[in-house]
Amino acid sequence: MKIYTKKGDKGETSLLGGTRVKKSDLRIEAYGTTDELNSVIGLIRDAAQNKEQEATLVAIQNKLFAIGSNLAAGPSSKMELPQLAEDDLTHLEKAMDAMDEELPPLKNFILPGGDLAASQAHVGRTVCRRAERKVVALADADRVDERIIQYLNRLSDYLFTLARFYTYKHGGEETPWNSKG
Repeated sequence: MKIYTKKGDKGETSLLGGTRVKKSDLRIEAYGTTDELNSVIGLIRDAAQNKEQEATLVAIQNKLFAIGSNLAAGPSSKMELPQLAEDDLTHLEKAMDAMDEELPPLKNFILPGGDLAASQAHVGRTVCRRAERKVVALADADRVDERIIQYLNRLSDYLFTLARFYTYKHGGEETPWNSKG
């Protein structure tokens, strides 16, 4: 099977179910940014010296694929797609709580950084926030499962906590924000 089809050469693509839309469509922006986030999660996994969160990161990548497939389905799609469950949110919360138990209390805003994996997690957090904004914009215009927005919101918190966790575990230092520059 060839990877190229030439069907998108005029700036359109197909949603799941076959509906053709412009590549600038809100739905494409939402699932494209979610796909970008999934790639960043792969970078985080590869950059981590500490593999404690490996299984959680793989689970997140699988959930992001499920989210992407839901976002890629047009409103008229009849396809059976994987759905998010309340347990998916709870899993992220429990992972954050477990990391928080080991971390020193957060007393200041911190600058992104700490070590390579922590920096990647901070990049992931910002891409996640952008994906969340894109999905919210799509939800203003079309039907979107509210758990997708909740999951992305929780995931950005997880990625912030993960950045702190990697900094701590890898012997890095958090840099407090200096409001005076």
